[in-house]
Amino acid sequence: MSNEALIPSVTHRDPKGRKAVDLFEVAYDKVKLDEEGAQRLNENGGEFQDRIMAVIREFATSNQYADEETESKYGYLSGYAPKDITAQTNRLRELFTGIGYADEQVAQGELLASAEGWFAIPKWQTMAATYGEAVQKVLDMIKQTRSGKFYNYCENLLDPARLRQSAKSEKAWEAIAERQPNHDIMVVQAQFGLVHRGRSVRRAREVMNTNQFGLGAFAVGIMLLTHPERLQNYDDLYVDCAGDEFSPEADGKFGHAPCFHFDGGKVKFNAYWVSGTRACYGSASGFLPQ
Repeated sequence: MSNEALIPSVTHRDPKGRKAVDLFEVAYDKVKLDEEGAQRLNENGGEFQDRIMAVIREFATSNQYADEETESKYGYLSGYAPKDITAQTNRLRELFTGIGYADEQVAQGELLASAEGWFAIPKWQTMAATYGEAVQKVLDMIKQTRSGKFYNYCENLLDPARLRQSAKSEKAWEAIAERQPNHDIMVVQAQFGLVHRGRSVRRAREVMNTNQFGLGAFAVGIMLLTHPERLQNYDDLYVDCAGDEFSPEADGKFGHAPCFHFDGGKVKFNAYWVSGTRACYGSASGFLPQ
């Protein structure tokens, strides 16, 4: 399946886009601008375009779970900043024996507006037979690299009946792998939670457009390994793993999502209800090329 087929981008030439353009034309005509007004509008074209884009985003975003947002001033207190992609891939090969290489030229591409940088994420299949086993290896490595300052509340609960990738996340990673064939490490643009701070996991999922997808515990754990300064303080923004679904009772009800937080001098891994709204958490997400 091609990436274009999976994540279509509607332009103004498509039927749905054409309808929106027609609405603009009708509204423009109804205003009945004189020549001076039309000229003034044209002279303010940059600001006018920005406002149009904001309105388009506002009306194109679902209102579902809109009450599951709260104001948040949490951020990256520990001074995290995305590292060079080569430094990340080198670090991953130091940590995990047998991991190959990445197409690092991908990181020369232009970043989307909401992305913080390019991140190196191995395909989980290169590390284990199941997704849960791959996540466990990452968690074990976080514990090792943090000198034991790590606690896993989901110990022995990462089997397929409890932990799985969301369908959207799984398809997004498949699309990325198609674009970067024959490499163990994928290069993806992402953000570490700030974009969705203060939103419940399901609200964050709701407002992500077709080219944005939640990152799961494996990807977020890898990012913490290559960027250990991301969680070093109790007041750092904690990370929801919106790309995963978790069923505590293994009863088919996947109403939780994994998360990482920092408390008592330790990084901790847990899972909470996707409806929970907490100012100190934000969902990490990746982005597909448009």
